[in-house]
Amino acid sequence: MVVVEDLHRSYGRGAAAVHALRGVSFEVPRGELVALKGRSGSGKTTLLNLVGGLDEPDRGSVTVDGLDLAQLDEDGRLELRRDRVGFVFQSFGLIPILTAAENVGVPLRLRRTDPREREERVETLLGLVGLADHAEQRPGELSGGQQQRVAIARALANRPALLIADEPTGQLDAETGLAVMELLRAVVRAEHVTALVATHDTTLLGLADRVLELSDGGIVEH
Repeated sequence: MVVVEDLHRSYGRGAAAVHALRGVSFEVPRGELVALKGRSGSGKTTLLNLVGGLDEPDRGSVTVDGLDLAQLDEDGRLELRRDRVGFVFQSFGLIPILTAAENVGVPLRLRRTDPREREERVETLLGLVGLADHAEQRPGELSGGQQQRVAIARALANRPALLIADEPTGQLDAETGLAVMELLRAVVRAEHVTALVATHDTTLLGLADRVLELSDGGIVEH
């Protein structure tokens, strides 16, 4: 599903340059949940942004679901992010004035999905994340854990092949964070997606099929 080869990414120039990634290479088979661990500044977010088509490398290549991202123009990258990759962030990013169901349905509206099909998909996803009874509540009426569940459901709306999650439990307490990570593992199985999850919480790593450790911009452990 994901092939990363000799990936380099730096910010700034000269002596002040920050080398976020230094020759990172790895592969993620279809259907696996792979965790990225590493201290703050180790390159986890940079790597996720490159794999998700949100940024471009200085050198190296990223292939997602058979697509070489270097061959895509901006419209192609937009299509990739819309149709093949779902994103879950530490900040839930929900629209405050919309209900949980409406937030989940946003990606489907952007694709102009048939309203009946959209409603059925939203209902299915809210049931999958355990929020069927909270469809009409707005983000301000939900707990942090519930908001992150809505965000996960929204990320799955367009049936992506790859789910990218950057510190999805960062704003949650330990118990809620574990429940969200268990949910991510469950949806990987239920939706047959591949997931790449960055986390600094070592208690969550045991739920991953595989763990990659980043340090100073390189992978130090498989």
